Amino acid sequence: MLNPFDPKAALLAKHAQHVVLIHFPIALFIAGVAFDFLAHWTKRRLLAAAAYCNFLAAALTTVPVLITGLLAWQWQLEGQRLKGTLLLHLALGVGSSLVIWAVWLIHRKAHRTQGGALPGYRLPLEALGVALVAITGHLGGFLSGVNVSN
Repeated sequence: MLNPFDPKAALLAKHAQHVVLIHFPIALFIAGVAFDFLAHWTKRRLLAAAAYCNFLAAALTTVPVLITGLLAWQWQLEGQRLKGTLLLHLALGVGSSLVIWAVWLIHRKAHRTQGGALPGYRLPLEALGVALVAITGHLGGFLSGVNVSN
């Protein structure tokens, strides 16, 4: 039986780093979307700044998540051809990362121009990003065994 408090087992498990790191971009992006929607409705600059910071951190943290996901595939499955849920998880994960980066770039462009207004299409894009992140995470739960009933 695996001891849940054994740091060696937790850090050296073949997929552990991906499972731990993935929570950062998920939480940061969803929080950023919440801040941005609130900033849009209330016109508060502080909320917009919080959204920007969350989007930046979410985008940056997708890099180690993608790397550790690919490493988990190589280590755990020895580079087998991807199919089914794992292939869908990878495709949606890459798509989610691209949307997160796109949202941050939209905010960055507006942030860099004085009085730069954010485009209205960003809100549906952010909602799409949340949906992609949720579906990707749901599939990842099945792959990790968290969502499997006994």
